[in-house]
Amino acid sequence: MRIALDAMGGDHAPGPIVAGAVQAVQAEQELTVVLVGDQAQIEPLLPPLEQRQRLEIFHCTQVITMDEKPVEGLRRKPDNSIKRSWELLASHKVDGLVSAGNTGAMVAGGHFLKRFLPPVLRPGIAAVLPTERGPCVLLDVGANIHAKPEHLYQYGLMGAIYARHILQVEQPRIGLMNVGEEEAKGHDLARDTHQLFDRSGIRDRFIGNVEGRDIHKGTADVVVCDGFVGNVVLKYSEGVFEFLMKIVHNELLAPLSSERDKAEQVWRELALRYDYSTYGGAPLLGIDGACIICHGSSGERAIKNALLVAARYARAHLNDIIVQELTANPPPTVDG
Repeated sequence: MRIALDAMGGDHAPGPIVAGAVQAVQAEQELTVVLVGDQAQIEPLLPPLEQRQRLEIFHCTQVITMDEKPVEGLRRKPDNSIKRSWELLASHKVDGLVSAGNTGAMVAGGHFLKRFLPPVLRPGIAAVLPTERGPCVLLDVGANIHAKPEHLYQYGLMGAIYARHILQVEQPRIGLMNVGEEEAKGHDLARDTHQLFDRSGIRDRFIGNVEGRDIHKGTADVVVCDGFVGNVVLKYSEGVFEFLMKIVHNELLAPLSSERDKAEQVWRELALRYDYSTYGGAPLLGIDGACIICHGSSGERAIKNALLVAARYARAHLNDIIVQELTANPPPTVDG
């Protein structure tokens, strides 16, 4: 597997990005990482030449920053690391790409090069959230804020495929994010999407509406929504997790004396188990190739895991499965 890594993308790039790449090739013997970015900044961060197997550099001179408008940045900076990574994927020189850079630019790059799989109407970003019963796929979390019912229907199918083949969920249950469990609840998008699932060939996998509080209970293995709602849910979940972990540390662990070391160890293990870096990043489903979008603050552990997930995605031929399932289960017609 050859994976392009945007070495300049992220809040702390390129240091932890390159370190994550080094760890990934050490962990996966069949993985080659192509570091896309400024060679002068990347080179000093790499191990000596004799220890640098399966780490390559693709030099480019420009970076799209986090605060730049995505489309403007892609047009104004033609030699940027995100665009060059997409071009490597489009020319089949790599099997996938990973970036912790500007999310909008990552999505726009795929749109510009028209890297959609044939049946896919709109790609969606799928985040993996922890629950009481195991991981849950939430999508879309930011690629498509003006979603249509047929987009959400396809997200349900693609999310279920990702859950089954990457997260090892045997029979993924699909839920629709809404303000209530009743079928008639919500706005037109929610009600029409519900109809699509009810009339489709995958209705046996659809469990109906789920509310925000149901996600971490593990009520569904896949939860679909538009990109605006999904992004708010994702960021809120991350914020609540950080808040609770601080409260637990400051108010429960601090007063301990004899058992404090043991409690601290348990707390650290818990934090690692449920931290976003465990899953590396969020796949952009519906793209011809494996594309993983990482948190801007990703450290080396998150980058390493994102590269390993990208390699697993490509190796599993997940896109072939997505094309087959979407072709076999097109969205049905909705009244009105």
